[in-house]
Amino acid sequence: MTKMIGAAEFKAKCLAILDEVQASGESITITKRGKPVATVSAVAEKTAPVARFGMMKGSVTWAPGVDPTAPVDPDWEAEWEANNPAELYR
Repeated sequence: MTKMIGAAEFKAKCLAILDEVQASGESITITKRGKPVATVSAVAEKTAPVARFGMMKGSVTWAPGVDPTAPVDPDWEAEWEANNPAELYR
């Protein structure tokens, strides 16, 4: 159940009430002439965003003797041109 407080009392004790709301996490309803006009509630703590760039660094390893930058077949382009006439791709 939320605590209710009059606008005049809220005005007089605003900073202390805000500290209380932050500490307890309980919301407080502010009233004017007995009617609720506003609710003060604590804001959830934001967590720092996860850095996505570089998060997989070091998770992949290569077998000994494998060079991932070496071409698979150095003559693939010559073989492609021999089997696929250039007229087809103009």
